[in-house]
Amino acid sequence: MDVLIHLFVGLHIIGIAALLGGFLTQMKAMGRGTARFVPGMLHGALTMLVTGVALVGLNQADDHHINTIKIGVKLALLIVILGLVYVKRDEETVDRTQFGLVGALTAVNVFIAVLWT
Repeated sequence: MDVLIHLFVGLHIIGIAALLGGFLTQMKAMGRGTARFVPGMLHGALTMLVTGVALVGLNQADDHHINTIKIGVKLALLIVILGLVYVKRDEETVDRTQFGLVGALTAVNVFIAVLWT
């Protein structure tokens, strides 16, 4: 079971990398006001959602303690991220405030995962 959990943690990190990497590659465009949500950002957020749900289930099945408040906060942030990226995915340019919010919420989600023990 541990190997499966570690596999899904790796996939979860790949999802975070896709979302955050898409944001970072568009930062220069954000400064010019021409940033857009690239498809990799949506795929990364969806990967985070699917692997996160799988991780909760696998950890519960393996009788590990789950901090449901932490998971709930992370899920709420991810739903906001997914909502913004999904709704604005086809637009040529995205408002820099909304684009920056996605990057900030992604970073907050990472820090919650790492620092909230």
